[in-house]
Amino acid sequence: MSGAPKRIVIIGGGYVGMYTALKAQKKLSAGRAEIVVIDPQPNMTYQPFLPEAAAGSVEPRHVVVPLRRVLKKCRVITGMVTDVDHGRKAVTIAPIEGQSYELSYDLLVMAVGSIARTLPIPGLAEQGVGFKTIGEAIYLRNFVLSRLDFATSTEDVVSRRRALTFAFVGGGYAGIEAIAELQDMARYACRYYPNIEPSDMRWVMIEAANRIMPEVSVSLAAYTVDRLAERSIDVRLSTRLESAVGGHIVLSDGDSFDADTLVWTAGVKPHPLIARSGLPLHRTGRLKCKANLSVDGVRDVFAAGDGAAVPDLSKKDDPEALCGPSAQHAVRQAAVLGANLARAIKGERLHDYEHAYAGSVASLGLYRGVAEIYGIKLRGIVAWFMHRSYHVARVPTFNRKVRVLADWTEALFFPREVVSLGQLQVPRQEWAAATGSTGAVGRGTVVPETPAEASLDGDTAASGRPAAGRG
Repeated sequence: MSGAPKRIVIIGGGYVGMYTALKAQKKLSAGRAEIVVIDPQPNMTYQPFLPEAAAGSVEPRHVVVPLRRVLKKCRVITGMVTDVDHGRKAVTIAPIEGQSYELSYDLLVMAVGSIARTLPIPGLAEQGVGFKTIGEAIYLRNFVLSRLDFATSTEDVVSRRRALTFAFVGGGYAGIEAIAELQDMARYACRYYPNIEPSDMRWVMIEAANRIMPEVSVSLAAYTVDRLAERSIDVRLSTRLESAVGGHIVLSDGDSFDADTLVWTAGVKPHPLIARSGLPLHRTGRLKCKANLSVDGVRDVFAAGDGAAVPDLSKKDDPEALCGPSAQHAVRQAAVLGANLARAIKGERLHDYEHAYAGSVASLGLYRGVAEIYGIKLRGIVAWFMHRSYHVARVPTFNRKVRVLADWTEALFFPREVVSLGQLQVPRQEWAAATGSTGAVGRGTVVPETPAEASLDGDTAASGRPAAGRG
């Protein structure tokens, strides 16, 4: 090939972005292509391990993969893409500091993923916290333990009851795993608080649909509800959150209560950059893609993952079927996409993506789980073991696999660490008190006043601009 290398710009360093770049760098030499990955975070988070990281079963550092370490032949830019101009084949990048600038491309990959789908519920923005990033997982772990610390130290009965009430909205896999793992951790921690019994805590799962976990069969979903109920988790089906002003939770079934902790896991929506890009959209709001993962109607643009409407070729009887927004599809799509980028550079025919959904696995806390693989339903410790086996096989890099296995092995011989490190959220608070400072606490430091403020991450920047993004 003559001329300068083609520049491939990949927006997003999540599942799709990292795996696509990883595959492409293996297929293309530096003389063929320059691969640029842009993301607000310098690492990829393996999200299926977030519940275990929050519960202390896995070290948080072991569920994130540094992009620069893995993508050694790629250029990684830590910043936000604020605009896409495909007519000029350029993207606008806002770095961590300094002025925005443009970067041209020959091929573009939209791997921006999704953000939390929220509703205009009074008080939700101020009181809620999501569960999509490692920062949110660490925050929730610290916050739940801090509520136990507060409850054991106060004599105010009302404040104690509020501190020991934990509400989760959204009964999909993310919400069920989050409430199960965090409750498991909190129940274990009660042994260190003489005046707190597990029965003193109230855990509420709020789901608007008439069932949880739509990814599995109705019978397995019902089994999961029964197991959660045995652990005193109150599952409210066909129930909506109406208000959360001041931490006062009001439900559509007429019940209301106060809770310091409100976790929102009620689905996701395409990243805002997708709508602003001017690229063809599917009626779902995702990018309209062909089966070969190119964006339909334009040249030199590709997409995969949560933000892409990719035909599901495995469902022969339904030509309108789309691949679901799951990690299972994202990782496999990325492998095909990375190879297709190399084929596009070389002028070869692109391959279609086709994968029959294998099923799902979920952890319900230590030694408990549910799984449905190719129609086979598993429960209890067998499903829990399959959950761990599957995800440790899928977590990127041999280094991370060994570290996660080491965490689990260590947990067999030593008790859980249930220490709240809430000062991580406000590292300069002590210094501010010592110096009498009441102003800014330092460049780049955010002092969270609410769970929502504490959870600012790569999906939404402190300036309020949507960031691009996690694929």
